[in-house]
Amino acid sequence: MFKNRLVRQSSILLLAVLLLVTTGCASGTGGTASKEDPDDTSPMTLTFFGGDSSSNWNNMKDAVGQEIIKKTGVTLNAEYAVNGRGEEKFALMVASGEYPDLVYPKGEVGKMVDAGALIDLTDLIDKYGPNIKKVYGDYFNRIKYSSEDPAIYTIPTNLGVDHIAFDAQAGFEIQHQALKKLGYPKIRTVQDFEKALKDYVAKYPTTNGQPTIPLSLDAEDWKIQITVTNPAVIATGGPDDGEYYIDPKTHKAILHYKRPEEREYFRWLNHMYNEGLLDKDTFVQKSDQYKSKIAAGRVIGLIDQEWNYQDAENALKAAGKDEFTYAHFPVTLNEKYQDHSLQPVGFDAAYGIGITTSCKNPVRAIKFLDFLASDEGQILRNWGIEGQHYNVENGKRVIPAAVQQRKNTDNASFTRESGIGLYWIWGPHYGDSVKDPSGNYYTTNYPEMITENYSQAEKESLQAYKAQTWKDLFPNEKDFPAKEWGAAYNMPVPTDTNYNVIYQKSQDIVRKRIPEAILAKPDQFDTVYDRMLQELDQAGVPKAEEVYTGLIQNRLKLWYGEK
Repeated sequence: MFKNRLVRQSSILLLAVLLLVTTGCASGTGGTASKEDPDDTSPMTLTFFGGDSSSNWNNMKDAVGQEIIKKTGVTLNAEYAVNGRGEEKFALMVASGEYPDLVYPKGEVGKMVDAGALIDLTDLIDKYGPNIKKVYGDYFNRIKYSSEDPAIYTIPTNLGVDHIAFDAQAGFEIQHQALKKLGYPKIRTVQDFEKALKDYVAKYPTTNGQPTIPLSLDAEDWKIQITVTNPAVIATGGPDDGEYYIDPKTHKAILHYKRPEEREYFRWLNHMYNEGLLDKDTFVQKSDQYKSKIAAGRVIGLIDQEWNYQDAENALKAAGKDEFTYAHFPVTLNEKYQDHSLQPVGFDAAYGIGITTSCKNPVRAIKFLDFLASDEGQILRNWGIEGQHYNVENGKRVIPAAVQQRKNTDNASFTRESGIGLYWIWGPHYGDSVKDPSGNYYTTNYPEMITENYSQAEKESLQAYKAQTWKDLFPNEKDFPAKEWGAAYNMPVPTDTNYNVIYQKSQDIVRKRIPEAILAKPDQFDTVYDRMLQELDQAGVPKAEEVYTGLIQNRLKLWYGEK
């Protein structure tokens, strides 16, 4: 099958090149381009569909978008999936054989590859992608599809190369004002976390006339993984590899819910619910309702990623209520476990952008992506426009206070106007820890900027816990070896086996039984959990685990060769 796919992809690429030579047509509307003139920047449009959401997308009317058009001649006619769920759209594409010029298929890349929808980008990158090759450097081998099919179907753009986080933006969260009133207690285990919430609510049962909520979680649709199920792995000493736990010695994959220690984490959530400390609406509320409660200052504790509740936190900041925003802690089930959320992955070949067989000018498309991978393109995407969004003082890029204030308190409007943050996935880029040739960081998430922009409430909490940043409280990249397999959750999965059927069945079971177990009476918890494990086995999960273990082994073979 893989040999046939390679032959098919080679034929498709040859056909695309022939079309360029014979017609010179640009994709979409406006302009012409040809293979003989790859530096052409005449106006053209590229169509795009992204499997992620982009609520602030402004059709390139923003300042950064206009500059990109000026530099490349390319206008994007882009459509994004609502709520980050593009599976149905990609299925329709495959069924019809009609595609936009560019796609960001996320976990659907396997379906697109098997349908012959994506061009092998290897030769295009070699000829027209010097910046793409430069950014990936020694990691270039990792962007190939698989050991059996070493084509490059997508350019990984979701994660930064050589990224090292300068701050922690996840974990277990507690409001600053609550910590202050409690005397900044030790927060290390779930028992510490529980006690802080319980003690606070006993003293302050209402907030602005409404019942105080000790802990709320966002369990709508796929968000259940972010705030309910993935934390079970982290809180029991595992790294985030999606729905599987990968044994670091044997590389064997198991569905992570089968780990005995995770049962105990979910038992703790069951205890929190029966104690009245977990929001009774957790499994029926919508994400907007969850964020509304946070924005009202009612929710004392969270177990979440900052990006998921950031809109609500920005609303609190805009209202001058910084004390109701949140501190981050590396909470685990007990002190024998360490939070592995900052364990390094090297460069992880995560989700990326591909050029489809419908694109009439793949050369212009790859040149467009290559510009965005250049130093100029990365600085534009991350920092914006000099003199408008940042200044250069004594060789150092500086964000004016008024601009930073808008980023902090009016982020959505600022993003729509500036375009900063809207083009993150449009081309390879370096991570937060990397500096450009001028000695400035490529991104704006560098230590001085992070600490300068902490609110007074954050600074007080950090001082109380003897830390400069939230990362100081967490085990960091120096405490762990890099994961050999990167992050497993973004590996392409096979579409020509029964794997996806089993996986979907397992998801249906988990999303039904985990809430049921948490909401059960304590003496019924094990009955529900045992039923879930039995149903998972009956659904064929052991077979799916075998397939996934094989994928891990194949990734290691692709990246490192035979060992």
